[in-house]
Amino acid sequence: MRFATSSALVLTLLAAAPAVAAPVTYAIDDMHSAAHFKVKHLMVSNVRGSFPALKGTVVYDAAHPEKSTVEATIDVASVDTGNAKRDGHLKSADFFDVEKFPAMTFRSTRVAKVGKDGLSVVGNLTLHGVTKPVTLQVALPAKAAKDPWGNMRTGTEATTHLDRRDYGLTWNKAVETGGVLVGDDIAISLELELIEQAAK
Repeated sequence: MRFATSSALVLTLLAAAPAVAAPVTYAIDDMHSAAHFKVKHLMVSNVRGSFPALKGTVVYDAAHPEKSTVEATIDVASVDTGNAKRDGHLKSADFFDVEKFPAMTFRSTRVAKVGKDGLSVVGNLTLHGVTKPVTLQVALPAKAAKDPWGNMRTGTEATTHLDRRDYGLTWNKAVETGGVLVGDDIAISLELELIEQAAK
């Protein structure tokens, strides 16, 4: 009788315990996501551009963020700075050499919670045939919303900085007044909309 009572108590406690959220898998919505960049021009102004052709998968574990993972691929030929001539130069062998290196990829290796509403996502970025570790500062995913077609969506933003020379992107020209035509520090910002995938 005492054993039965104890068992009932355990079952009651288990039923009352809050459910632990399971990891959720998301696909990056390439129609509503992009990777943006900013670089100095002539040391006096900024040129901005983006890579709108972005796809990938995010597995987010809200209970254990450190178990989350990110994989993404960018079509480098999608580069868009708002100027066709400049975009053509960026696609050439002087810069991205898209015929030889058509994609850049990112695969996370470590995720950590930062403060109340942020994540640090460390991973390997492969660009222009070179793989280097980078760290993304990522906002926690927004509260999920259901779209008109019944899909659950969330979104997040991420930022980092790269030195383009680390990836063999060294083309430049000196200017008469000092300095160079193109800066080396690249500010990166990602805007991602994520679609929840059905659990397998």
